[in-house]
Amino acid sequence: MSSISLSKGQRIDLTKTNPGLTKVIIGLGWDTNKYSGGQDFDLDACAFMCNADNKVENDNEFIFYNNLKSPNGAVEHTGDNRTGEGEGDDERMNVDFSLLPSYVEKVGITVTIHDAEARAQNFGQVSNAFVRVIDASNNREILRYDLGEDFSIETAVVVCELYKHAGEWKFNAIGSGFQGGLAALCRNYGLDV
Repeated sequence: MSSISLSKGQRIDLTKTNPGLTKVIIGLGWDTNKYSGGQDFDLDACAFMCNADNKVENDNEFIFYNNLKSPNGAVEHTGDNRTGEGEGDDERMNVDFSLLPSYVEKVGITVTIHDAEARAQNFGQVSNAFVRVIDASNNREILRYDLGEDFSIETAVVVCELYKHAGEWKFNAIGSGFQGGLAALCRNYGLDV
C-alpha cells in the first residue's frame, strides 16, 4: 500500500483504515534558503495536546524542546535538530493513541522558527516543508503532506492536527501560518505565555 499525498485542508482517517494502528511517528522536514543575513535557522517542532475546546489543560502536555515528553509518554519529541540539513525528517514526534488521556481530542503539530525576530527570519525563507505519518510498528509511511510555499512573513505554522472523531483518530492537513512565533501558537492553544 503506497503512501497517500494530501493537500492543504484535506482530512484523512488514520486508525479506522489502519486497524491496530496505535503508535505513529510524525516526521517533519524542511530546507532553509541561505541568505545574506548569515544567521543559522533553528526550526522547532512542537505538539499541543488539546481538549474538546482546543485548549491544552496542563502545561506539561505542551511538548517542545524544553519538555520532550508528555507525563505518560503518549507524545514524545525525539530531539531538536538545529540545522535542517540533509535528507529525510529533521524532527520527529512519537504519538501513542492508546496512551493519550481520554480528554485529549486533538494533537496540534506545529513548527516555529527559534529567535525569528532577532534573526529577521520567517517561513518565506523556508522551503520543501513536509509532514509525514509513519506506522511505528512497521515503518510504513501512511501519508505525506507537502506544505508548499504559501508563507512569507509568518514565524510559526500549524502543520497538521491529529483529532479524534467517533472514537477514531484522523489527520487534518492544516498548513496555517502565524506571526508572533511560539507565543502566538501558545495563545492559540490556550496557554499563558
